[in-house]
Amino acid sequence: MRLAVIADIHGNADALAAVLADLHGAAPDAIVNLGDIFSGPLEPLRVAELLDTVTVTATVRGNHDRWLTDRPGTPGDWEDRARAVLPGATVEWAGALPPTAVVGEAFLCHATPGDDLTYWLHEPIPDGRMVPRPLADIAALAGAVAEPLVLCGHTHLPGAVRLPDGRLIVNPGSVGCPAYQDDVPFAHAVSAGSPHAAYAILDGQGAHWRVEHRLIPYDHLRAARLAMGAGSPVWAQALATGFVPVP
Repeated sequence: MRLAVIADIHGNADALAAVLADLHGAAPDAIVNLGDIFSGPLEPLRVAELLDTVTVTATVRGNHDRWLTDRPGTPGDWEDRARAVLPGATVEWAGALPPTAVVGEAFLCHATPGDDLTYWLHEPIPDGRMVPRPLADIAALAGAVAEPLVLCGHTHLPGAVRLPDGRLIVNPGSVGCPAYQDDVPFAHAVSAGSPHAAYAILDGQGAHWRVEHRLIPYDHLRAARLAMGAGSPVWAQALATGFVPVP
């Protein structure tokens, strides 16, 4: 089976268009979406329109998709622009997505199988950097998931970890937001280090999967200008460079 795995689009329509063009050439058997689709200062309506042009086998709900309906009307949050421009039916669809799904031998979640907020393959440390999480902790968060392939997003950092029991966990990285700042559990920055649009192509079955992380060029400076015009300079820096400083 060949899977195209996308995650964390965050309203970046230009990045999504570039990824969809690339994965069309890869001819996957299925496309799966790991959530956080619209939130951000860019073009969420265009993202919805682009997703309508492809067949996505399964989409799971990210924390920002959930917040579209769980936290309505919060001024200044990443959901503001999406709520303002998306049709109500699209907002409700995003908020009602399932938190997990199974496609063939792959288990899909946004962050971890247990919740949509916990970092999995990486974790922040008190100086604000993100570092790889210890293998034992990663395995504990996998719980009793039975599928040999587990797909997650949320950190925006591409990566893969093989558990001692043979299960493979893959994060495809972020289609549309290569860096961001957060303050939970303390101030930290997540930086992929490149402004490319990221996704993954996986081929295989059972315990044998070939993982190809793809970094796709697009007009990221246009996206940065959109963010700056929307009053989001940190977003603009992230989109232009793939880096943000620790807040």
